[in-house]
Amino acid sequence: MRIPTASSRLCVAVMAATLFIAACDRERPAPAQPQPPAATTPPPAPVAVELKDVIEQDPRFIVGISYPPGISKYPGLAEAMRAYSDKARATLDQALAKTDPAKQVGPYDLTLTFTLLADTSELVAVSAGGAVFTGGAHGEPLVARFVWLPTQNRLLTASALVPDPKGWVAISDYVREQLHAELSQRIDSDELPPAERAELMRTSGKMIDAGTKPSAEAFAMFEPVLAPEGGKLVGLKFVFPPYQVGPYVDGERMVEVPTSVLRPHLSPEFAPMFVDAPAPMPAEAAAAPAKPAGAP
Repeated sequence: MRIPTASSRLCVAVMAATLFIAACDRERPAPAQPQPPAATTPPPAPVAVELKDVIEQDPRFIVGISYPPGISKYPGLAEAMRAYSDKARATLDQALAKTDPAKQVGPYDLTLTFTLLADTSELVAVSAGGAVFTGGAHGEPLVARFVWLPTQNRLLTASALVPDPKGWVAISDYVREQLHAELSQRIDSDELPPAERAELMRTSGKMIDAGTKPSAEAFAMFEPVLAPEGGKLVGLKFVFPPYQVGPYVDGERMVEVPTSVLRPHLSPEFAPMFVDAPAPMPAEAAAAPAKPAGAP
């Protein structure tokens, strides 16, 4: 009998190890091959929305709703406008359903007018104004603003425009200063007794401060202030419906905030839409008649 030498035993061990590794390789799953990216489905095209003026009259109600001509070419914007008018109509219909026709005094009324404020390559702005009257001393005011971004197919919101809450502190301070100054001028023009003037300044001032808290919600309604040329914005006009910064009799209030105040707080995405307002022409230059061509 031949006794294996040390070298032969080493060869057998190596062969056994090789066979074991090969068996493991056969059992190991093959590495996953990179797959081509799945085809992305393009977003669905906006559903066309046709807005038509509404004129309805009944012994119990009168409805008048008007839209800017051609606004349906922006389906997303048109849908937002229709949703707003539908909500106003629902308010009227609910009041009619709850009111006994025999006890209703006079017809209820819904008046709503949408007006095109701006239409540029960068944005489209529409205002909504009117009221729903369902009895009482006066109707419920309807005040809204829609600023549409055609290239992005979405509404521009205050929170997207100024994303940092600190920005609203600066904007609020500016707006409050303007509203308080306007309030003081109006009260002074009424020549009220000192005690009555002080009380009116106090109560109206509290409404201004409460309605202009530094938040995107308080400044949710705004409209663009366009430069004379180029379609850029030189500021925003913030809109406050009745009751927000004053009593109902004060009506809708607006404060224009220039680019110089807005710029430090604007989102980088929207900052390029704004420019500084052109410097006003000196009064003497504006009053001087233009010289004819060739005149010395």
